[in-house]
Formats: sequence, C-alpha cells, structure tokens
Amino acid sequence: MAQPQPTILHVEDERPIRRFVRPALEGIGCRVLEAGSRAEGRTLAASYTPDAVVLDLGLPDGDGKDLIREIREWSAMPIIVVTARDEEREKVAALDLGADDYLTKPFSVPELLARVRVALRHAARVREGAGAAEPVFAVGELSIDLARRRVKLAGADVELTPLEFKLLAELAKQPGRVMTHRTLLLAVWGPGRSNEPHLVRVHMANLRKKVEADPARPRYLLTEMGVGYRLADE
Repeated sequence: MAQPQPTILHVEDERPIRRFVRPALEGIGCRVLEAGSRAEGRTLAASYTPDAVVLDLGLPDGDGKDLIREIREWSAMPIIVVTARDEEREKVAALDLGADDYLTKPFSVPELLARVRVALRHAARVREGAGAAEPVFAVGELSIDLARRRVKLAGADVELTPLEFKLLAELAKQPGRVMTHRTLLLAVWGPGRSNEPHLVRVHMANLRKKVEADPARPRYLLTEMGVGYRLADE
C-alpha cells in the first residue's frame, strides 16, 4: 500500500523563497501549503493539520515565535524555523517555545530537505506511539502518561511547557537510569544544542518547582552531581 503524501505548511512572506522551496519539497513527495503571513499560517495549520511546518520568524503581521506558541497550544506537529535571525537569544526563544529545529538564511535546499525528512520521521514515531498502549509511569504521587502527554501530581494535572514535558518524558522512558546532560540535550533540543548544559539545568529547575513539594530536596527528579539527572524509580 502506498504511503500517504505528507503535507508541509510553509509560512514565508518572501515569494521568491516560496517559489524555490515548493518544487524541492514536492520533489521528495510532499504536498505543500503556502502562507505569507502569521494569520494565514495559523488558519492553514488549524484547517489542514500538516505533518510539519517550515516557518519564517519575520512575518508582516507579527513575530513567527507567536505562531509557534499558538500551534503548541493544541498540536505537537514538528516546526522547523528558517529565518535570517541568527542571534542565540532568538534561537533559544524559538526552541523554548516548542520549535523542533532552527535553520538560518541563507540556507541550502538539501539541508532543509534533510531536516524536513527528520521532522517527518519524528512525527511518524509520535503517531505510532500515540496508537500504542504505552504504560503510565508512576512513582509516589507523580504519574506521567507519555501517549496522552499528561502529568499528574497527587491526582491533579500539572501544566508543563512543551520543552518541560519533553525533558520529563526522556527521563520517564528510562526511570532509574542516570542520563547525562549531553544525552538529554541531544534528545530534547537536538545536536545543535549539545554543548549548552545550562538549558537542562534551567528547565530542570522549573520542572522541580512544578512536581516537587520541596524543590531544594527533590524526591522525583534527582541530580547526579557532575553527570546529569535521573527520575526516581521506587
């Protein structure tokens, strides 16, 4: 049986860029939707639920980071940022909001296509995982439902950002195992952020504030000094 044609939403206000990206994406078997503004991108994302989004940040009616935030309120679809903004703070902001990848202009089409293929593989794995009977990991009063992306503490829902959930989920997949800073960075942020351990420390601190009764004396999210973290496995 033929595989369904993946749909890519390209949100970019510069027509020349859209004109040369479209045939490249179609060349690897994708259906392409185009939007020239944040508002149009939001409408198409909600209407067609694409398999991935390629997103510029400099849009005529607002910042593309706001569109990332809006999409992440209801979907985990992969988002690849392609923008002229190369400042670290912009990259950190976009990734913290839930972008899966970040590519700066000028970019090579083969590299963009490679990143799109990676995003599509990731989306396929997420769909397969959602359809499987994944167990809910529980320790003490903390429970983590990987398939439904829900976290509860003492029966109450815990509101996490997309990145906080991804970090907690990586630990929950291998409870009791020490995971190094680099392992977590690669799993949650990707290879481009593998040398920035402060990202793990900051988000771990935020996680502890939400799931620990006393963040200074954690019961669930345990530190292995100089190495990384592990999720308690009672």
